[in-house]
Amino acid sequence: MTPRHEEPTPGPAAEIAHAFAAHVPVIRTGRLILRAVRLEDFPGYASILCTDRGRFAGGPLSREDAWSDFANLSAGWVLHGHGGWAVAETATGDLLGFVLLGLEPGDVEVELGYLFLEEAEGQGFATEAAAAARDWAFNTLGLRTFVSYIASKNVRSIALAERLGAVEDTPKDWPKGNVVYRHAKPDGEAGTTPGFAIWSSGDPGLHKTIGKESA
Repeated sequence: MTPRHEEPTPGPAAEIAHAFAAHVPVIRTGRLILRAVRLEDFPGYASILCTDRGRFAGGPLSREDAWSDFANLSAGWVLHGHGGWAVAETATGDLLGFVLLGLEPGDVEVELGYLFLEEAEGQGFATEAAAAARDWAFNTLGLRTFVSYIASKNVRSIALAERLGAVEDTPKDWPKGNVVYRHAKPDGEAGTTPGFAIWSSGDPGLHKTIGKESA
């Protein structure tokens, strides 16, 4: 039985939810559409965070904790003006994964993150979607620089960050087992100097290294 919070509220509430979602920017690439996160996307999200695929994101998480993480994807748009997108294949409408421009407790910079389903790997979807989110951050939000926090053993995610042109910028005092990759707009000086990433002891967001999985 599906928990109540995973089901839509019928009637006028559904129309209100749809109206809010319509304000999330839609990004289209050659093969993909980045759109607002929907309730029906949660099983896909849980299939990542609640299994061994979530090992670089503090997982496997309980379904309840995965729900809280999922809800944050949408909350960012209202609170910060940026947040998470669901990534779907244009040709089929199938859900492939998620990308986000997020801020968690303890973060001092906007973070570019990506999570993709196992069946979406090896086809370049993650790179295509993350590049679209990166360019939107540069060109629409006007950000000059932001980061990806990645578990040092997550070689696929590190490779994706490097394909995007990010360079490692891990401070000397950064917690062991994690690295920082910096994305900087190439046509001007970054608004943040290298090494600016800051870690606070007990940072609750650090265990959820958002540059999680790549394809």
